[in-house]
Amino acid sequence: SLNVQKVMWTLDELGLAYEHVPAGGDFGLLDTPAFRAMNPHGWVPVIDDDGTVVWESGAIVRYLCAEYGAGSLWPPEPRRRAVADEWMEWSQTTLQRAMIGLFWAFWRTPEAERDPNRVAALLAQSDAELKRLDAQLAGGAYVAGDAMTMADIPIGTQMYRHFEMDIPRPALPNVEAWYERLRARPAYRAQVMRPFDDLKGRLAY
Repeated sequence: SLNVQKVMWTLDELGLAYEHVPAGGDFGLLDTPAFRAMNPHGWVPVIDDDGTVVWESGAIVRYLCAEYGAGSLWPPEPRRRAVADEWMEWSQTTLQRAMIGLFWAFWRTPEAERDPNRVAALLAQSDAELKRLDAQLAGGAYVAGDAMTMADIPIGTQMYRHFEMDIPRPALPNVEAWYERLRARPAYRAQVMRPFDDLKGRLAY
């Protein structure tokens, strides 16, 4: 899932050692007492960092960056960190809603069952939000300035699937240049650029 990819990318970007325990779907575990003790909501991702348990992908990314990425992914200046934070919030509450909706309506829905009006509406929403991101990226190489921060992770995780789908999209020169910078990062290639053909036309989780 995209939310797991956010955490895995962050871990690799920070060069941290970890054990990845798959859970959910065919792997099960989510309803076990041990898992529910870590996350009472029963979903992934969740981390246990030497006894510090954190769930929700955005909270995990922030925790890892604050604990292990001070001065890099975690901007030390509160004003710059606020910029990163606000774009992370926008990613979760606005961009992801539109882009995941589009992914399900277009990619995960069998072609014969697609609602073209819904696909067009979600595509328009995604394009509108990406134009806002393009304007922000006109001011720097990354979302919160000239260096990568935690802000790039939740937004960047959504880009691979979006750009790999055969859909029309407006010219977004700043987003496209930023996306190419992300694609050049080994951690992004390892954790985000993963095949998803098995999800095409598959409505079931």
